Amino acid sequence: MIKGTIHSIETMGLVDGPGIRVVVFMQGCALRCQYCHNPDTWANKCEESLELTPEELVNKIARFRSYFERSGGGVTFSGGDPLRQPEFLKEALKLCKKQGIHTTLDTSGVGFGDYEEILKYTDLVLFDVKHLTEEGYKDMTAVKIDESLKFLEACKKCGTKLWIRQVVVPGMTDSEEYITELGKFIKTLDNVEKVELLPYHLLGVNKYETMGLKYRLDGTPAMDKDRCKELYKLLDFNK
Repeated sequence: MIKGTIHSIETMGLVDGPGIRVVVFMQGCALRCQYCHNPDTWANKCEESLELTPEELVNKIARFRSYFERSGGGVTFSGGDPLRQPEFLKEALKLCKKQGIHTTLDTSGVGFGDYEEILKYTDLVLFDVKHLTEEGYKDMTAVKIDESLKFLEACKKCGTKLWIRQVVVPGMTDSEEYITELGKFIKTLDNVEKVELLPYHLLGVNKYETMGLKYRLDGTPAMDKDRCKELYKLLDFNK
């Protein structure tokens, strides 16, 4: 019997895809992003995590459909990275589609399994761009860029709708040159419906203290939200 390891479930997600979303935060992530605000989801399991079958999870999700369906919402699988539990994810997505529930993946594209099989049951991908260059990506995440590019190729092949997300970090991804290159990169992708520049924030730093981990961006200020809005002009993305 397949079981998934779930960190937590949020029932009123408002920024995780269209409409009101049930957000399922899954355990496990290969990346160690410098700005990560969910280090408690890195491990494959933790003391607080739930173990559920796909049926059990979808039953929980379906309880809230009267709330999310009226808003054009659905379920978003996040994490961690949901692609780290591919078999469980695929079965849960299948069951959601059988019930007519809109499905979204919030992912960096670094996981396991047959991505195209998973994307068959995925309506939308929120894709997190960490950095555009191989060197910058490795510095930001501590892993190579190759797997995330492989996932993007699968999205292209399947024609999956994409929302592109970029966390804008002062001194790292906030330059006009970088954002201009991001705009060029986005034009190489099919079916991009939306681009979100997310200002780096300091929420979640206390988790590092609690877990006894060093926060790698200690001393980096939060990104100015007004400046972040100005950077949209450089993307040359009209939708």
